[in-house]
Amino acid sequence: MKIGIVLSKPPAYSETFFISKIKGLIDSGFEVILFVQKRDDTFSLCKVIQAPRVFKKKALLILLSMVFVFVKLGITRSKRVLRFITLERNANRSNFQILKNIYNKAHILQADLDWLHFGFATMALQSELVAKAINAKMAVSLRGFDIDVYPLKHPGCYDLLWMHVDKVHAISNYLLEKAYKQGLSREVAHQIINPAVDITKFKIRKAPSTNTLKILTIGRLHWIKGIIYTLEALALLKLKGVLFYCTIIGEGPDYEDIAFAIHQLGLKKEVNLLGKLPHDTIVDYLSVTDLYIQYSISEGFCNAVLEAQSMGGLCIVSDGGALPENIIHGKTGWVVPKRNPKELVKAILEVINLPEEKKLQIRGNAHQRIVDEFNIEKQQKEYVDFYSI
Repeated sequence: MKIGIVLSKPPAYSETFFISKIKGLIDSGFEVILFVQKRDDTFSLCKVIQAPRVFKKKALLILLSMVFVFVKLGITRSKRVLRFITLERNANRSNFQILKNIYNKAHILQADLDWLHFGFATMALQSELVAKAINAKMAVSLRGFDIDVYPLKHPGCYDLLWMHVDKVHAISNYLLEKAYKQGLSREVAHQIINPAVDITKFKIRKAPSTNTLKILTIGRLHWIKGIIYTLEALALLKLKGVLFYCTIIGEGPDYEDIAFAIHQLGLKKEVNLLGKLPHDTIVDYLSVTDLYIQYSISEGFCNAVLEAQSMGGLCIVSDGGALPENIIHGKTGWVVPKRNPKELVKAILEVINLPEEKKLQIRGNAHQRIVDEFNIEKQQKEYVDFYSI
């Protein structure tokens, strides 16, 4: 069976959710082809086919490239191109957009596949009819940005996709249910496959011993991560006389807002905006963390919380999005109402005042649940089942 996976670029080593999927499929006898916009020569897991180049402000290069692509398609895949044009016209797309789509999707239109799987729903936009044109089944993965953020600016953006998708993969029940509210039919086949953790790398460790509470949060500096609410809670915690040091790992568009909030709340000595770090170094920070906080407004699932639990971390998360699926409240961590800094402070004080025996129990529960339910081997088997059904 041939599986085509569409991504913007080959996955980096740290993107275990794609790396482990591709490895698992290949080990199970599937042929995997990656369709990307930008190539990375260091990636060698499977065959990679790059989309035709887009030349900006270079009319002659654009024209020559389009002529070459269209002639090649016309010689080798003329019937597919005609079928694709018919499908696009039936979808009421303009002739200009159809020509643009033929050029941009030429690398896929030439392929012989059993499944065409878009790694993100946004990657399927303007490609909703490609799978049908090449007589392949179409799958799409639903992730946080796809469902929580993009449709806010683009209502109805997935209407055509929902009409033609054959099977949906969601990383959480939350995202699947939200997709239903956005128009996905409940009759469409689906499968929940959660993210997974390399438990050989993120191993449980002993709780650090220090007089200063070490707090960690990881994520893009973006409003949806709720970092401002976390900072407001930390300011309240400081007023209560708790000694702490919080490290925030990540970069993003809201850096200035968050940096100003740290200044305004008087937390410059207690909070460090560390920026983006290589994934391999995250283990080092988790290993010396007393408390991991993910107080997001919404999350599709959140790998960082899984990794923190795998290392036996004490985790406090919001009830935003799929985080209540990630953490079992009172057993593997704590779930707090979002956008409520006072409740977050209350939870932090509750956790740090727990008897050590109770903390060890929570750490053990968290680690064991990751081992049992979020291991890579289980995820790989689920991906094989996804295409086999």
